[in-house]
Amino acid sequence: MSRPSPPDDPSTRLASQLHGLPRLFIDRSLGRLELPQILRAHGLELITLAEHYGIPADENVEDETWIRDSAQLGWVALMKDQRIRFRRAEKDAIRRHGARCFCLPRGDLTSSQAAVRYLDNLAAIVHACQMPGPFLYAVHAGRIVEMSLEG
Repeated sequence: MSRPSPPDDPSTRLASQLHGLPRLFIDRSLGRLELPQILRAHGLELITLAEHYGIPADENVEDETWIRDSAQLGWVALMKDQRIRFRRAEKDAIRRHGARCFCLPRGDLTSSQAAVRYLDNLAAIVHACQMPGPFLYAVHAGRIVEMSLEG
């Protein structure tokens, strides 16, 4: 007689999703404390812009600089920028440095809501991270959508 399968354990499911996820780099647009704490509590390995560059130097780091640096270190960048599709310099930096980026296209989300978006899409994010950069995905409720890096 076979044993019944254990119930679907969310922590086990999350741990299996994390396999293959590179270290995450959290842009200042997502904050220094609350979102990183939530993601770390779910087992994600990350570093914030403030941790990497130090405070107060983090306030003066240009987007093109942290995009380059995080890409060179093999990190995947998470950000919140509803206007990135119009920012040529940032998209050029992503393309030039082969960066792998995931962006929340809504600027009005709280840290908790932003964390839920990333966590709910974790399987798709891990899958996308198996490909080399450059890429930029918009992270929506329930799905990620690749954004054009042209123009």
